[in-house]
Amino acid sequence: MRWIRLPPLQSLQWRLTVGLTAVVSVLWLAAVVAAGTIVRSETDKVFDSGLQEVAQRLLPLAYIELLNRDRDGPEVAASQRIPSVDPHTETITYIVRDATGRVLMQSHDADPQAFPTDLRPGFHSSASLRLYTESGVQGTVLVTTAEPFQHRQEAVLKAMAMLAVPLIVLLPISLFGVWWLVSWSLKPLVSWQGEIEARGRGNLAPVNASNLPTEVAPVAAAVDGLIARLRQALEAERSFAGNSAHELRTPIAAALAQIQRLIIELPDEATRGRAQSIESVLRDLARLSEKLLQLAKAEGGSLMADAPHDLASVLQLVCSDLGRASSIGERLSVQIPPSGRVMSLMDADAFAILARNLIENALKHGDERFPVEIKLTQDGNLSVSNRGPIVSPDELSRLTRPFERGAARAKGSGLGLAIADAIARGAGGSLELVSPMAGGTDGFEARVVLPHASAIGSPSRHGGTSG
Repeated sequence: MRWIRLPPLQSLQWRLTVGLTAVVSVLWLAAVVAAGTIVRSETDKVFDSGLQEVAQRLLPLAYIELLNRDRDGPEVAASQRIPSVDPHTETITYIVRDATGRVLMQSHDADPQAFPTDLRPGFHSSASLRLYTESGVQGTVLVTTAEPFQHRQEAVLKAMAMLAVPLIVLLPISLFGVWWLVSWSLKPLVSWQGEIEARGRGNLAPVNASNLPTEVAPVAAAVDGLIARLRQALEAERSFAGNSAHELRTPIAAALAQIQRLIIELPDEATRGRAQSIESVLRDLARLSEKLLQLAKAEGGSLMADAPHDLASVLQLVCSDLGRASSIGERLSVQIPPSGRVMSLMDADAFAILARNLIENALKHGDERFPVEIKLTQDGNLSVSNRGPIVSPDELSRLTRPFERGAARAKGSGLGLAIADAIARGAGGSLELVSPMAGGTDGFEARVVLPHASAIGSPSRHGGTSG
């Protein structure tokens, strides 16, 4: 059986469901009370009319009975109780008296003690009875009819109960009906929310709000306005960073070429050493400008391709480029699936930048006596680990910030992990930093976890080793 999942108590759907059901219930109860008041008024009129009708019909009969008694003589009993034809409980009882108060006739359920003796013609009420007295023959015959108030109250209560009982059935139906109606009405809002949540990092295009209710449309317009302002600010920031880094590359490259030529021409060893220091600084500037360009690309949002690419070949190309230096090539241990292909919708250039930064970070800060282990899985996840000192959790949480560096003494710009984190998040995945590395007592490991939809290909298999 599939149960209906109720929304949280603070949700608009729950509030509207409970609120509308409560309003309907209160209005229904108010209608029951109003109907009960009207029924009580009309019941009093009907039963009073009945009392009056019975008294008026009994008056001629009582007069005839009085004449018969006078003709028969005083030996006839003074009071006659009219027997019932069939056993039943009387709703209306009556007593017939003469001018002296002597009871001449009474119904079989009538209790003379409950009937006051000093009633004047008309309607009267006692603690438990509604009474009506009718006189005739110049006040010599008095007929009093009575009805218990309890009878009227029971009739009114039964009528109100019949009106209130449907509310018990209506309440769950109303809850479900209002819940379904509100859920159906909020579908465009839920769809709008899902469209926002499904967007990858860097997608700041306006959100489609054509189907939203009129009441929510201004909110959607305000959100689109906020997104537009945010997009302008980010584009300006990225454009500045990218243009600055690009413009710096040419003068830095020219200065580097000049200083290299100057080093060759300088005859003095001391002066040549100072020139070589300047060359080192210029190389650092060149690397920094390259990292800034990579960061601008990573934050640009265009990290997914229209067609799948083979990440395994991209990774091998990056490792081959880094391994041109003999010392580095010996330290790389690459593990890819046996199929040799990992198809993914992630942009090939973005993956190359991500992998290169992680591998360079591991080479720079890892223990040179141990290899850097690189593993690419069939679903497109990448891990890069190296041996070395353990990094504290507090330091791990800061390493993905731009220009943030750990306690290592190796040179660096502090942008490598920030670029990798930006690319991973921009592709809908995440970068996880772990220390010590998995299965070890020391070291550092960076894991890139991508969503399954970004990897296309055969099911995951056991990996092989190359390199």
